[in-house]
Parts: sequence; structure tokens; C-alpha cells
Amino acid sequence: MRKQLSPAGLDYNKTAVERAVLGDREFPATILRLPATHGPGDDKHRLFSYIKRMDEARPAIVLDQAIAGWQWARGYVEDVAFAIALAVMDERAAGRTYNVCYPVSLTEAEWVKEIARVIGWKGKVVALPSSQLPASLRRDVFNFRQQYAVDSSRIRKELGYTETLTFDEALQRTIEWERANPPATIHPEAFNYADEDAALAAAFTR
Repeated sequence: MRKQLSPAGLDYNKTAVERAVLGDREFPATILRLPATHGPGDDKHRLFSYIKRMDEARPAIVLDQAIAGWQWARGYVEDVAFAIALAVMDERAAGRTYNVCYPVSLTEAEWVKEIARVIGWKGKVVALPSSQLPASLRRDVFNFRQQYAVDSSRIRKELGYTETLTFDEALQRTIEWERANPPATIHPEAFNYADEDAALAAAFTR
């Protein structure tokens, strides 16, 4: 049995809350395990860094190898809202635990390629070891050896959940919103293309 329940670290753990809530027999609770949500209103701007690079015709998007192969359960904001509404309105949801996400949890590299496909960007997605990356592209906070791929079949079978939009429609709406609503503050090092170019050049001359 794994000792760490979350890739975010030992201090980030919701399972104790789930057990406490479901352990109260007088409280008809439902646990919804929500995904990394994208779409209009995403204050984390999860797609922005990729969209900006694609819109600026970067020849490649560089990923830390650790995150490139990491699976993450994702979902579109309106789909997640629909799942919550189903759980609230359907008495069969009482006492149940549901994962909410797309049927397939893509790796980060696969996710970037899907964004590229919808945008029409023809560049490359390049994964490099952390040691070869500029500091702005290293991802040392999370434990990416632990995948976050989950099965959402229960809520689909029991409550009739399904996505409200096609995958491409959801991505397109997210892309349009991110373009129209960039983050209020963008750290200059987040898009240090000179360092990225140097890392790419070094990688391809080894």
C-alpha cells in the first residue's frame, strides 16, 4: 500500500475528511472527487502557458520528463458542474463516492498535443530531464511518480453522467477564454524563450 495518497505531498490529503463525512450515518453525504478543471473562469489558467507558446509560433514546447509522462484526471468546468448537480438531485448518490473526470486520463505530453491539434500548432513537444531544463521549467514540487489517473465509470453508470460538450468543443471554449482573459500578472521568467532555446539546442547536440 502506498504511503502517500496525493502527488501534492504529505500535507495535502482529503481522505480523512471523506472518512469522517461518510462515517456519520445521520448525514446523507456524497463524495465527489473532482478533476483538474479547465474552462472559462479557471483562475489557475492551466492551459495558458501552452496556448501562449503556440500562438507565438514557438517551434517546440519543452516539458520536464517527470511531468511529460504523468497522467492527470481532467474535466471541463460545465461537465463538472453537471456532475455536481446530478449528485445533489439524485437520492441514489447518498453515501456514494464518485470520481469525476474524462474517461481517459491523458499524460501531460498527450494533453499538450491535444491542445496543439485543436489550435492547429505544428511544433514539437520535447521532454527533457530536469537537469537540462532552465529553472522556470523544472517541476520539483510534486511527486510525478504517482499517477493521478482515476476511473469515472461509477457516476456514469449509476447517475447517467456524461460530458455536456465534445472534448474538442470544451478545449476550444477553454482556448478562446484563455486568449481573451490572460493572467493579470505574468512572471517574465515564465516565458524565457532564450533559455528554452538554449536547452533545446544543447539537447539536440548531445
